[in-house]
Amino acid sequence: MVRSVKTSGKINRLFLFLFLLAVGMIMIYPFWWMVSVSFDRTANISIPFPPRLFPETFDLFNYKLVFENGALMTAYGNSLVIAFFSVLLSVVSALLGGYAFSRGQFKGKKLLFFAVLATMMIPFEARLIPMFTMFNELGLINTKYPLIFPAVINALGIVLVKQYFDNLPEGLRESAKIDGAGEFKIFFHIFAPLTGPITATLAILSFQDSWNSFLWPLVVINDQHLKTVPLFLSSFSSENGGRLFGVTMATAGMSILPILLVFLFFQKYIIRSIALSGLKGE
Repeated sequence: MVRSVKTSGKINRLFLFLFLLAVGMIMIYPFWWMVSVSFDRTANISIPFPPRLFPETFDLFNYKLVFENGALMTAYGNSLVIAFFSVLLSVVSALLGGYAFSRGQFKGKKLLFFAVLATMMIPFEARLIPMFTMFNELGLINTKYPLIFPAVINALGIVLVKQYFDNLPEGLRESAKIDGAGEFKIFFHIFAPLTGPITATLAILSFQDSWNSFLWPLVVINDQHLKTVPLFLSSFSSENGGRLFGVTMATAGMSILPILLVFLFFQKYIIRSIALSGLKGE
């Protein structure tokens, strides 16, 4: 009887493994195909159909064409600068806001927090025209500033940080207050050093949001030298306006590389932040 139960358990785990493996392969296949096409020179003439797992002839022609005039590297530089400052502003504002809502005592705290939550329900399209009008009045259109400053308002980050701080012992703050520490000293010396996991999570989410942003940069950026990677990818075509599929796939592969590297480097912190926050379903 015991052996039968063990055998049944092994069979179930085997089927579960095979199922997850099949799902994983289905999800990975589009990325694999993208990489395969990027190394296929003939894909610029006609896209391979049916899709192949490997190119007919391995060739770096598409990547050489992408890097030929330096436009991609300029776009990379623009996106990295914008993403860096966006992440910095987003993380700092979220940590300060989350701490204030978690440990602060002030009038209208709950109402203000509900207002922050309400901003998450407003679609970006509804805010696009007011934001454009504001930055246009400030004379900042066609600069990098409209792509950086909106990161100061990070409602999701504030909510995540508040959940994180709510699960830290209140005794840490009370002990510091007994020793005569003020709120800023308590935050920077006691709580901030404990925010590694949630900070890494916010950094990844903010970086991904900034790097993949397309609609807002498309509206506020007209200068070719200020294009971000998504804008560069959308405009990469041949002289007659036809899409060069091989080159496009090479550009797309290069565009997702930074996000992939950042995620792989910080993924353990995401797991820790979920485990330590109130998001684990308890």
